[in-house]
Amino acid sequence: MEQKLRLNEFKTLRKAWSRGIPWWDHLVFALLWWLEEKVIDYRVKTAVDEAVKEVVLPPMPDMVTPVYRETPSDTSTSLPEMRLTAPWYVGEVSERSEPPEGL
Repeated sequence: MEQKLRLNEFKTLRKAWSRGIPWWDHLVFALLWWLEEKVIDYRVKTAVDEAVKEVVLPPMPDMVTPVYRETPSDTSTSLPEMRLTAPWYVGEVSERSEPPEGL
């Protein structure tokens, strides 16, 4: 793949700084090519960062503390039955909306 300059500013600088000496022209081209890559990367990063700043995200929902309940299990003697539910859940757990004492 042949490397060449992409931005007109750097093409103009290469023409202005070239002297017809092969090693000098190659050195100038290498320096301009490296600098052009850095400039393009900087411009892209800046444009993306500005675009991201303009994005408006929807508000985060309010976080609700879940209800944790632990009861002895009917099927196992060593493992209790544990439940983690939302406070608005309608069912067995809805009777207790506060977390157990001691937690």
